[in-house]
Amino acid sequence: MNKFDRIYELRAVFHARRHPVSLAQLAETLQCSPATVKRLIAKLRHELGAPIRYDPRRNGYILEQESCGPYELPGLWFSVSELQALLTIHELLANLQPSILHAEFSSLRQRIEAILAANHVATGELARRFRIIGVGIRACRSDHFRIVVSATLQRRRLALRYHGREKDLQTSRLVSPQRLVYYRENWYLDAWCHERDGLRTLALERIRSIRMTDDRAMDVPDDRLDSYYAPSFGIFAGPPKQTAILRFTPERSRWIAEERWHPDQQGTFTDDGSYELALPFSDSRELILDILRYGPDVEVLAPASLRRDVVARLEAALKKYEKK
Repeated sequence: MNKFDRIYELRAVFHARRHPVSLAQLAETLQCSPATVKRLIAKLRHELGAPIRYDPRRNGYILEQESCGPYELPGLWFSVSELQALLTIHELLANLQPSILHAEFSSLRQRIEAILAANHVATGELARRFRIIGVGIRACRSDHFRIVVSATLQRRRLALRYHGREKDLQTSRLVSPQRLVYYRENWYLDAWCHERDGLRTLALERIRSIRMTDDRAMDVPDDRLDSYYAPSFGIFAGPPKQTAILRFTPERSRWIAEERWHPDQQGTFTDDGSYELALPFSDSRELILDILRYGPDVEVLAPASLRRDVVARLEAALKKYEKK
């Protein structure tokens, strides 16, 4: 443990104790000599203004409570492990999609790396040791992303042009942003659409132009958002209409049993080692795509309509190969 971490840890020890702590206990906790502990206490007292008092009756040190609240180190202090964790988060965020908030995160990273370098901690290993592999990423414009984030946090309405894939049409929308959602490596905006007078989910990469207005966004209560977006499988919202029951082969069950497809799913093993997964859904389109990924390793048991739709897609796929 270096000096930086020991100062941070010493402050944490004092915060956690209501009674004086002996020099021997502090030395054991910080894994250093009693002389080093005394030097750290002196630094906290005289350079960092910590109100540390020695209690001769109890033969220990205590951090006195100030009228304004618990003592905190001046400035922004993190332990080395916390700073490394922040850099790891940065590495993950930088790979969510290229260029999103790149400048903002880069300046933060430089400051963290400077602090770590001053404490002789190498940071170059992060880029070498972490791999983030994206599949199916649909890149959204970074300037559009920033506007959406600002409007969502500042509670302002957005005027935008949106290209819908299903009908291949562009429409003008005035929306009140509610939540940003990162789902399957792509960004979505849950918003109240004022033209359609209802909640909608917009894919950020489909936005063609966008402007934040001065008008206050309409706030939809959290419980209403949760009841609309959360109950059904996947990105499609709305109250669940049916429950899908899928049976996976024993070989595939070893993976599926440890996956969470939906918060309200229910799974059971059968006598032959197969795994039956039950989950609510309102729109079958995304669910069908997930089912098709597993080919012969899964069978739709219910509802009958979902089973027919999957069979139709499989037969249509097979015909593509029969023509050859």
